[in-house]
Amino acid sequence: MAGNTFGKHLRLTTFGESHGTGVGGVLDGFPAGIEVDLSRVLHDLMRRRPGQSNLTSPREESDAVDFLSGIFNGKSLGSPIAFLIRNRDFRPEDYAHLENLYRPSHADYTYEKKYGIRDPRGGGRSSARETAARVVGGALAKMLLAKQNIQVRAWVSQIGPIQASLQKDKITSGQVEVSPVRCPDPEASEAMVNLIEGLKASGDSTGGLITCLVKGVPAGIGEPVFDKLQACLAHAMLSINATKGFDFGSGFEAPAMKGSEHNDAFVRDEAGNVTTRTNFSGGIQGGISNGEEIIFRVAFKPVATIAKEQDTIDRDGKPVRLSSKGRHDPCVVPRAVPIVEAMAALVIADHILLNKAASIT
Repeated sequence: MAGNTFGKHLRLTTFGESHGTGVGGVLDGFPAGIEVDLSRVLHDLMRRRPGQSNLTSPREESDAVDFLSGIFNGKSLGSPIAFLIRNRDFRPEDYAHLENLYRPSHADYTYEKKYGIRDPRGGGRSSARETAARVVGGALAKMLLAKQNIQVRAWVSQIGPIQASLQKDKITSGQVEVSPVRCPDPEASEAMVNLIEGLKASGDSTGGLITCLVKGVPAGIGEPVFDKLQACLAHAMLSINATKGFDFGSGFEAPAMKGSEHNDAFVRDEAGNVTTRTNFSGGIQGGISNGEEIIFRVAFKPVATIAKEQDTIDRDGKPVRLSSKGRHDPCVVPRAVPIVEAMAALVIADHILLNKAASIT
């Protein structure tokens, strides 16, 4: 199976299945001598884990991570950092009735067509359980970025039809984390909670939007043509389970604007630095960072596994009425915030290391 490794210089390879022994990864290309704060890794894992509130899957996973190599006395060695997160609360029997069925909007049919075999236990490799390994890799990447004074922050800006009203420059991590749906707009957060609780009670689900802001990226980061910075961010975000869309800067609002409205005029600030009056470019021009804040959004679909009865077919093509069992989120968006941050951190860190390598040669 290809496609399990992400990145060029900083490379994360993940492994494991949803209801197997565990999930884990190997992060290669991470520089030596970086202080590794394991509490920050655990903090991000706790933000992603199931069972954190009544709005999420009740699956109880401690998500304790065991680092196997690459770290000594609290610092990175420069060698591959291998880690394992063991599955504790797995119940493969919950999925026995799905072995011969194709769940609507799941990867059951496509995996079987590609590989001739699939793991029906919670989706196996296609399960969002795999993203726990991404969060570990991303937490380490954040530590590398912190050395460059680069910060990555994401939040929920929409769930279902409910949109938050926010001033992105005033959002703090505390405001995000105090909300059970990770939306820093208190009024919208309350409405989102009510929506999710209602959908959970009715056996249905919903999707939403996550906005991510990256501060402190210097100008000149990114590769032209095929490896543009926004293209790598799009690749990273669209590789996350349940994603349906990506835009950056003005995004899909740009087609309705005039060039005279959309162009970001260059100016000098009080310190004499080059900056732009507006940021419709989202901090990226020509695939390369321009020193402004990088801002993008990621769209997530409604959760495919729902308790409501749905029509599907079995392997023989016979119609079946399916009512899903097991433990599932009515909305994955709040738990996806640390995953979006992790993948953004991996992309930016990878490009910074690539930039350094290019300047050396």
